[in-house]
Amino acid sequence: MSDELEEPTDPARRLLARARRAKPAPAKRARSRTPVEPTWSGAGPDGRDPVLLGESVDALVEDRNWRRTLTAAGLLPRWEEIVGADVAAHCRPERLEGTALTCVAESSAWATQLRLLSGQLLERIAAEVGPQVVTRITVRGPTAPDWRHGRLRVSGRGPRDTYG
Repeated sequence: MSDELEEPTDPARRLLARARRAKPAPAKRARSRTPVEPTWSGAGPDGRDPVLLGESVDALVEDRNWRRTLTAAGLLPRWEEIVGADVAAHCRPERLEGTALTCVAESSAWATQLRLLSGQLLERIAAEVGPQVVTRITVRGPTAPDWRHGRLRVSGRGPRDTYG
């Protein structure tokens, strides 16, 4: 007992003893009076109750504002159903940027025909997919093969003069 009252001679031990004497007493924790929410679900509906998957996905789509994107994404896979088998056999949709749909026709004659039918195609698309999903249709004809490869180019007629 007398060792504790005596001042240690070693400087490190003196410093430790002084720190122990200056240490504040641990504070007592006060009990909180806030009510604790029960961890079980009662008889009534609760936010933790199971929900159907479709309802959860619909809530996610509405929360993230994906409705228009998902509607537009349904256009390309259902192309034949929307425009008909005859048109789909000669034309395919290439991309949808904003509200502009770009299609590629198999021949220049079909490209011209589809440009004339673009108003009717827009009506069909609006009826099937929804209004304001596609407001403009651009039809391109087939493109010729590109014989250029690499960065360097040689001027002149190129391989066209070998075909007759």
